[in-house]
Amino acid sequence: MAWPLTPQALEWTGNQGTRRAMDNTNENTSDSQPQKLSQADQARVDGFLARGVNATERKPFRPILLIFLLMAVVAGFSLLSQGIAKWSGIY
Repeated sequence: MAWPLTPQALEWTGNQGTRRAMDNTNENTSDSQPQKLSQADQARVDGFLARGVNATERKPFRPILLIFLLMAVVAGFSLLSQGIAKWSGIY
């Protein structure tokens, strides 16, 4: 049985020490109806997002390029270590 995404209160039952989730399906929660911001609050949020670090346009993240760069760095260090070993007469 999977745990639900919403937190639920737990209660101890009996002397056995087992726990069970309390059923709170009848309660009205704010998760089902998200509250919208007022106009003033929304304007403050938009203003914050439009300045400083948040206003910087970023390039999309490209993980394939990062993987190839990592492979190149590892290969370069491997070749460097083999060259040092040959130069010192170990290999």
